[in-house]
Amino acid sequence: MQTNFTLAQLADPDTAESEKILRNCVHCGFCTATCPTYTLLGDELDSPRGRIYLLKDMLEKGRPATAKVVKHIDRCLSCLSCMTTCPSGVHYMHLVDHGRKYIEETYRRPLPERMLRWILAFVLPSPWRFRLALLGAYFAKPFAGIMPGRLKGLVAMAPSEVRPPSKVDRPQVFAAQGQRRARVALMTGCAQKVLAPEINESTVRLLTRHGVEVVVAKGAGCCGALVHHMGKESPALESAKANIAAWKRELEGEGLDAVIINASGCGTTVKDYGFMLREESDWREPAETIAALTKDVTEFLDGLKLPPAEEPAELTVAYHSACSMQHGQQIRREPKALLTAAGFAVKDVPEGHLCCGSAGTYNLMQPEIAGQLKARKISNIESTKPDIIATGNIGCMTQIGSGTGIPVVHTVELLDWATGGPKPRALAAGE
Repeated sequence: MQTNFTLAQLADPDTAESEKILRNCVHCGFCTATCPTYTLLGDELDSPRGRIYLLKDMLEKGRPATAKVVKHIDRCLSCLSCMTTCPSGVHYMHLVDHGRKYIEETYRRPLPERMLRWILAFVLPSPWRFRLALLGAYFAKPFAGIMPGRLKGLVAMAPSEVRPPSKVDRPQVFAAQGQRRARVALMTGCAQKVLAPEINESTVRLLTRHGVEVVVAKGAGCCGALVHHMGKESPALESAKANIAAWKRELEGEGLDAVIINASGCGTTVKDYGFMLREESDWREPAETIAALTKDVTEFLDGLKLPPAEEPAELTVAYHSACSMQHGQQIRREPKALLTAAGFAVKDVPEGHLCCGSAGTYNLMQPEIAGQLKARKISNIESTKPDIIATGNIGCMTQIGSGTGIPVVHTVELLDWATGGPKPRALAAGE
């Protein structure tokens, strides 16, 4: 794609990077075949190619974002399916992230949208604020029907139970059982440990049972993805720096073999820390070091070569590969291989490349499109007639679980159960 940026524009690092990305695009349209919003809406501007044209025009002209541009960029899920499909290596993720930052700086949204985005950015990255918000939503559920617009949806999506914080999430070290094979830092996250604290608990049990010492580092918290994808760059970088500093202390102390992430959306972002902080000389090198150490929990477990299950559960598992797992991190084989070795019959989901509609805060900000994608995903999953649905991302678990009676669990919960841990909470609840 030919570009026409001025030298002054290219002096901006973000613009220079976007110009390189734009030049890689050859207009082939392969991305349209796998884009969820184009599949649903059939609008070229709701395809990656269409959004690339919109972003190119906006950035080249240096003009404030228009309502038209914002509408179609907001509809992008950042599922990154287009990057898997693209034969030219167009790094759409970095381009759309730049576009969102530019929109945040140049476009004034209507008041209701500004309020919603402020609430989400203020509440979700903070576990204690999120827990308080869920408690409030729980008591507001009877009145959801008379609430306006998206507030109704926010309240309706709140879980029926808000559990207390898990002891696992406090800064501490969990000793390996038997001979120590590795030492890792576990990112406990933000929203996940409020919605499903059992995921971190299962992760710690599973890793320590197989000879891995696990440290929950003091000072680590939200990965920054939620605000990053809203174009709010400063708080995103603050979160990244806090995590890098926390894990760097452990790395320089007793050492780390990996930083383990059990929410694939977070993993995609942490693995991109080196790029996010590329222009900050004091942070570039440690950011690149941490990004290189980061592994999804299934990626790490696959390298440990776990022993096969002694007593297979003989249950059929539909494995839903989160977009951030299969497209963001290009991890596809490992989770299914681990589940199969653990004794489960694993089935692929038809149209597995399409997003479930969760996409961070997308289901809260674009509920209509998210609802259509959820219905499509659940129909495809249920067609495989599974006993259990497994996935590696809390957003997908929440989204899919809100529309089906089939238990939805994290992959590590099944692996923990198969190797001596307790039955996953979602399965025990159905007995």
